[in-house]
Amino acid sequence: MKTLITWAVLVLTFPTENATARMRAWRALKAKGCAVLRDGIYLLPHTVEREDMLRELARSIDEAGGTAHLLRAQSLDTSQEADFRALFDRNDDYAAFVASLGAARKTLGGLQPAEVTRLLRRLRKDYDAIRTIDYFRGAASTDAEVAWEDFLALADTVLSPGEPQAAELVIRPLRRDDYRARTWATRQRLWVDRVASAWLIRRFIDLQARFIWLASPDACPPDAIGFDFDGAAFTHVGERVTFEVLLASFGLDEDAALLRLGEMVRALDVGGAPVPEAIGFEAVLAGARQRASDDDQLLGEMSRVLDSIYAYFVSSAKTPSSRNRS
Repeated sequence: MKTLITWAVLVLTFPTENATARMRAWRALKAKGCAVLRDGIYLLPHTVEREDMLRELARSIDEAGGTAHLLRAQSLDTSQEADFRALFDRNDDYAAFVASLGAARKTLGGLQPAEVTRLLRRLRKDYDAIRTIDYFRGAASTDAEVAWEDFLALADTVLSPGEPQAAELVIRPLRRDDYRARTWATRQRLWVDRVASAWLIRRFIDLQARFIWLASPDACPPDAIGFDFDGAAFTHVGERVTFEVLLASFGLDEDAALLRLGEMVRALDVGGAPVPEAIGFEAVLAGARQRASDDDQLLGEMSRVLDSIYAYFVSSAKTPSSRNRS
């Protein structure tokens, strides 16, 4: 026999004149995805965390002059449970989100990189807000996920045409002495992974590196060392972006500051754990990209920025408490 759901139930009342506190409580309940059973009675599928959240809200309601009781109850039967689950339907929310993706697709091609990243950040926030309170995911959730992934793929083509697909390769250890005074090639109009990788190459691998910026990966000369495009000598491998592959290939992954830079690059390039410095770096790069006359100038300007971030990460690694404050 199917186990029936247990619900966390919050019953609250406010004095008529306390409209401000009532509105504050309503907004908090709405943000947590609580269903309204009737005026003053709210439901959530029970977990310890959700019950604790409602308990804290009940405490604040009491302090604001209202009355709140937190209860735990189980559905009486499958029919009642179906009625309660229907109160948490997010189909309209997902439909609105998918419609917003459709509208955004029409304008995507005309946006600057910084505008695209701001748009992505806003849309991801909207998407996460729905998923956080979607307690009974169904077909609408799946459809929205597919639409979101399609939109991300389209945004990638705008931000970085020719973005490489992750390869399943073994990363072999290489000697830096074998890569001196070489010609390196990557796609033009540098963005996060490419500009950081070019900086890493010239700063730590090949101090005399010469760079070619390709209009198409197919134009890569046979004697050049390609990076960050499909089929290049150095490109995405598994979950690692090109910057991280270079670190591992040349034995630079024991440098804690470079590893933190790698985390920042990955977070901006393919997604990952948030890095506090990432948004600032992305904003500076977007501005520099608009101002620079070519990729050589862009690399020169962003190399100074990366030098500074690297120096900061070095000092942070020496004093862990400073990293906690960042």
